[in-house]
Amino acid sequence: MDFTLIYNTGYEALLVGVSVVAVTQIIKFFSHWIVKRIADFRMFTTTGGMPSSHASGVMGLATTVGLIRGFSSIEFAVALGYALIVMYDAAGVRRAAGKQAACLNKIIMDVYKQELKEAGGKLKELLGHTPLQVFVGAIFGVCYSYYVHYLLFTLINKTS
Repeated sequence: MDFTLIYNTGYEALLVGVSVVAVTQIIKFFSHWIVKRIADFRMFTTTGGMPSSHASGVMGLATTVGLIRGFSSIEFAVALGYALIVMYDAAGVRRAAGKQAACLNKIIMDVYKQELKEAGGKLKELLGHTPLQVFVGAIFGVCYSYYVHYLLFTLINKTS
């Protein structure tokens, strides 16, 4: 395969942004499996948990843009701004919504005496992330971006 078609292009940024989210979700699944001893396949598609796939995705994308276009470029500034907004939302707004859902679930269980189906079902509580989960996801995204960039560089130099 000709890796020069991917290296230092938008395809590399897209590859990193999408694949780091998938890898993070796989890590989340296996860490949940090891800690809870339950294979919960919903972990592949659910939000929340350690590490944050939102943070890893946007920071991986932003780092790759920085590696390709330069860390002083306008493209990196836009990507980093986008990443900071997404991470703030994950640790702030969505986390607060999850806490509200937990509170509402408790109220519903008290009122309906454990019959949540009468009230429309249990609300999803694991929506956001703790600041630590976002931080770990962001660091993972940055490291993953550097790794993929280095790997592509190495593969190109081996084939030429």
